[in-house]
Amino acid sequence: MSKIGPIELETKRRYLVQFDPKRIPHLFTDVLIIGAGIAGMRAALAIDPSLQVVVATKDQVYNSNSAWAQGGIAGVFDPYDDIANHAADTMTAGKGLCDSVVVDTVVQEASERILELVGMGARFDEVAGGGIALTQEGGHSHRRVVHALGDATGKEVMRALIDRVRALPNVDIWEKTFTIDLLTRDRECRGALVWNPNHGKTFVWAKQTILATGGAGRLFRETTNPDIATADGQAMAFRAGAVLRDMEFMQFHPTVLYIAGGSRHLVSEAVRGEGAYLRDCHGYRFMADYNPLLELAPRDDVSRAITRQMEKTRHHCVYLDLSHLPVQLVRERFPHISQVCSDFGLDLAKDQIPVRPGAHYMIGGLKTDLDARTSLPRLFAAGEVSSTGLHGANRLASNSLLEGLVFGLRAGRNASNAALSESDVFTAQTIDSSPRSPAENIEEPLRIDDLLNSLTSEMWRNVGIERNATDLLAALHQVDFWDRYVGRREFSTVAGWELQNMLLVARTVIHAAMRREETRGTHSRSDFPLTDPEQANHIEVVRAS
Repeated sequence: MSKIGPIELETKRRYLVQFDPKRIPHLFTDVLIIGAGIAGMRAALAIDPSLQVVVATKDQVYNSNSAWAQGGIAGVFDPYDDIANHAADTMTAGKGLCDSVVVDTVVQEASERILELVGMGARFDEVAGGGIALTQEGGHSHRRVVHALGDATGKEVMRALIDRVRALPNVDIWEKTFTIDLLTRDRECRGALVWNPNHGKTFVWAKQTILATGGAGRLFRETTNPDIATADGQAMAFRAGAVLRDMEFMQFHPTVLYIAGGSRHLVSEAVRGEGAYLRDCHGYRFMADYNPLLELAPRDDVSRAITRQMEKTRHHCVYLDLSHLPVQLVRERFPHISQVCSDFGLDLAKDQIPVRPGAHYMIGGLKTDLDARTSLPRLFAAGEVSSTGLHGANRLASNSLLEGLVFGLRAGRNASNAALSESDVFTAQTIDSSPRSPAENIEEPLRIDDLLNSLTSEMWRNVGIERNATDLLAALHQVDFWDRYVGRREFSTVAGWELQNMLLVARTVIHAAMRREETRGTHSRSDFPLTDPEQANHIEVVRAS
């Protein structure tokens, strides 16, 4: 795999807020975990019970991308399947950028990690007579996706994990706590500056820190992600000096419920796995025109096919058709999606369900090794905030919760071992909060909601499923303009900090997308429609010194 130089980007500020360490409370812990999704909670369970742990999450503990996951977790349980098949499917979906060692490691651990969840009380759906029920999703050659509550796997998995973590006497969970920035000293992570509405700012000094803050789907107007997915982890780590990788690869889920005025609800990959058809506004089943795997093609192929069919028909969406499937199967297998459709007067089993693609999963993130270590000493990362090499240029369906389990365990175990080897003497470090560009006293107020809507619309329009140099350059000029005046300000609200984080990460996405002059996986360039073997490399983004 060839190597090209990294992209260097300036940041307006090292810390989003200025602070005086003498006027802010200090707390000391052995391990700080930022984020309470599947990766963060699995990490917490791997920490030695003799160590003190703080888990900080910016919303309530049950609100995470992990909890929203519908489809399931991929693992080999079918006797006609094997680990080599799962690895091959993952590599095929990744379009030449998967790390084969990481892939082999993750798929080999899959069944063990899933059975651990069963041991923790997670109740997966079963077949008649017992045994875990399996379904097939796009890109998989076999039925290997375990699921729970029909189509609410994440909810059940997170219930089991959260119950286990809450029972640990050495772990404190801080809800409604926003992490503003990582604290660094001598180019090492030393903890974080956090804020919550009851206590204001707090320094949390930690021997080791684990970042598990999730993704960046809210960068785009159309997305399956909850409001919390604002790229905070990627942004704070980048400001602290960590390397980001593969930021051009945002996975767009092909089927998002598209009803004017309604929230954009994910319609699980498993719906097509059970046999649903995709039809255009004329009733034509069009996937045969784009891919021989039809509706079970990998997500990037299906998303592009839907987008192109919408352009052909000049219609705002396509439609999922389940009317040929047994009604009882649809009702039992997809109770959550059925209820959402019912709320809009649609019958999932009988009606044509309007869908279109939406931003779903950030493949890029903090560059990590097989032990979940980032390029910044004392900082680990796991889950969607990271770039492990598992997904390559396109994530195989239901490998994300699996990755969170495998690397959450590794991050927790390795952070625990590192913390155990350190002295129990804690020292508050002298931290310079001076921003690179000083905050200015600007009287003109900002409409943060208007800026956020403008940013997400710009990203959807010019940095979405189909990209080209002209649109990317236009997006870069616009985002840079917003960042010039937003980045100079010092906010005192979560909404302001989120906006600054999103503008920074949007810049990394655009620059990486401009650099990759080919079509590969989730990154599609209409001006470079072919995959170039010479560009089978990772693109890194680093903070300019």
